Amino acid sequence: MNIQITSRKFKAKEPLKNFIHAELNSLAKLNSDIQGADVILSFENVVEETKIAEIILQIPGKTCTAKEASEDFGKSIALAVQKIEKQLIKIKSRKVDNKRTDKVLEKVEEESTEENEV
Repeated sequence: MNIQITSRKFKAKEPLKNFIHAELNSLAKLNSDIQGADVILSFENVVEETKIAEIILQIPGKTCTAKEASEDFGKSIALAVQKIEKQLIKIKSRKVDNKRTDKVLEKVEEESTEENEV
């Protein structure tokens, strides 16, 4: 998976980058078709130091996005990854449901053609 990390108004340190890579690589378990991810890290207010993490995940035919803000980048990233996980699970369940529906429709069509032949 291609992971692009952009940090606005600061330079992200290596431990933070490693954490991002570990979190995003865990998403590969849910969907093996992930093409790439863009992670954007930024500050909202200098006084309150709200740290924002935005993740944009590219999957064939879809784009999943999540944006979270907290007092720590690690927490923001973890929360955004949780949102992406929910989206990936929903996409996967829709695929499974569609496959099941297709199989049921095929069986019904086969049964109806067999009845028409008799």
